[in-house]
Amino acid sequence: MPAQKDATEATKKAQAATQKILPEDTSEDFDLASNGFIGTIPDAKVVNEAGNTVWDMSRFDFIKDEAPDTVNPSLWRQAKLNAIHGLFKVTDGVYQVRNFDLSNITFIEGDTGYIVIDPLISAEPAAAALALMREHRGDKPVTAVIYTHSHVDHYGGVRGVLSDQDIANGLQIIAPEGFLEAAVSENVLAGNAMGRRATYMYGSMLPPGPKGHVDAGLGKTVSVGKVSLVPPTVSISETGETLTVDGVEIIFQVTPDTEAPAEMNFFFPQYKALCMAENCSCHLHNIITPRGAVVRDAKSWSYYINEAIDLYASQTEVLFASHHWPRWGKDASVTFLQKQRDLYKYVHDQTLRLANHGQTPLEIAEDFKLPPSLEREWYTRGYYGTLSHNTKAIYQRYLGWFDGNPANLHKWPPVEAGKRYVAAIGGADAVLEKAKASFDEGDYRWVAELVNHLVFAEPGNDGARQLQADAFEQLGYQAESGPWRAFYLTAAQELRNPMPASDFPRPAGADTVRGLPSNELLDSMSVRLNGPNAGEKEFTFNLTVSDTGETYLVTVTNAVLHHEPGKKAAGADANIQIERLALAQLALGEKTVEEAMADGARITGRPEALTELLGLLDVFDFWFNIVEP
Repeated sequence: MPAQKDATEATKKAQAATQKILPEDTSEDFDLASNGFIGTIPDAKVVNEAGNTVWDMSRFDFIKDEAPDTVNPSLWRQAKLNAIHGLFKVTDGVYQVRNFDLSNITFIEGDTGYIVIDPLISAEPAAAALALMREHRGDKPVTAVIYTHSHVDHYGGVRGVLSDQDIANGLQIIAPEGFLEAAVSENVLAGNAMGRRATYMYGSMLPPGPKGHVDAGLGKTVSVGKVSLVPPTVSISETGETLTVDGVEIIFQVTPDTEAPAEMNFFFPQYKALCMAENCSCHLHNIITPRGAVVRDAKSWSYYINEAIDLYASQTEVLFASHHWPRWGKDASVTFLQKQRDLYKYVHDQTLRLANHGQTPLEIAEDFKLPPSLEREWYTRGYYGTLSHNTKAIYQRYLGWFDGNPANLHKWPPVEAGKRYVAAIGGADAVLEKAKASFDEGDYRWVAELVNHLVFAEPGNDGARQLQADAFEQLGYQAESGPWRAFYLTAAQELRNPMPASDFPRPAGADTVRGLPSNELLDSMSVRLNGPNAGEKEFTFNLTVSDTGETYLVTVTNAVLHHEPGKKAAGADANIQIERLALAQLALGEKTVEEAMADGARITGRPEALTELLGLLDVFDFWFNIVEP
């Protein structure tokens, strides 16, 4: 593997310039992040049943002292804060385990056990966090689970805190209304593309180190254990809705279309503790995430933070969230909320102001700055979201991808555009000569743009690949955003060490798919139907999900798969009675129709028609190319 390179003089100068404009560095954040520490496990190391490591903070022991030239000094500071791990007391009755995964897991002490908030990405770290809580606070049962929102780092580890018996007994799992639909949309319907892009965003393929992965901004990185989804049993649909769970009163605030399509904050009156989910964390968040998602509503985001101030601030003594560290005291909590509120509103309003002056997304992003009162805070900096891509997201939400210039209305795709650019410049050698000159001048952004055309026109041109990798590497070293750094450095790594072709495609999110309710499972199948291959074929099935009693009419017409609950058709190709899990296994290709029938599914009529339909479902290759054709 080609060695990672040192920071160039241009990068060293850029890091020094960044250092000069950063806010005053007091110890406040480090005091907050360490406050209430109770204990941890060595290196927060967690292994799975096979003995494989799924989380290990010792990989980040290099994060100490001053920032090296290969890391933005602001990101380095955030990386130090995100390295503080263990169990912390937030206030009486409220505890968090932080940095056992990308997100925090919170425990609320009830009358008989623990209410768990946001059980991390995967089961093994969640189980380790629960064991740590029990070690220090007593071996009590889990009495309920709350998902604050629909992102996988807030529900994927649920089977680490719940047993099969807990689930069978109907233990309360509380989530905002629309949670399941949003989770399916992000993690199943677009899950393969989003998951592949997430390998770039979170640097999961990068070696930890000063020239590799340092921090994700939002947290350290993502765990690699078992991901699962257990559907909610209770949905919260209205602000002001109140539940008493294991003797603890909880007042909910629904905040749709903020950091997630389905999200909620909530307040614990007896503990005077306000949970802001992921709507307020210690940085500028994403209005659109680089891994891909629906564009978020910055205006609503600001509104709901202001509503939380109105509803709860006068009673709040501690504010905590699903990432980072809490704020203690009413005044500190209100100041934090107000500046977070104004952060999203400022970016929203000023983007639209400039758009109404006729500026394009690229023009708006290039010179956008926060006002001094916001810029001086560490918790408004772009460790995760950035002003650059958030302004573009707001423009996209209101005006779409098109900037109004017809030259951008019907552009050539990357390979065809690349061939034309290379020819116009005078061939590959001329492109490389001009790009090398720009690299020597420290103009890495231009190198990346120029050489990208050559890489897509001639993907086998090693000189182009290496120069593009060198430019990406320096841009990564300079990035304050953890995801930007990870995108650049992962791209450099894949250009230098091309991904081997997959031996076979693999279905993404199989554990999640197995846990889907029937309706969402059929939704996931519809986006996998290969329309060109389906052509004019037509199918009709009467489906009964035998363990839930649901019935669906499933049809394919005009190369579209439909499912209509409660309907039946005479003369269907087949009548199917099957358990939901077995249906998921058919959809995932884990069972054949014959094997499902041998295991108890009843299929009358033409079972071969179902086999034919299943054969028309694409299996997505997770390792598709991103940085090359």
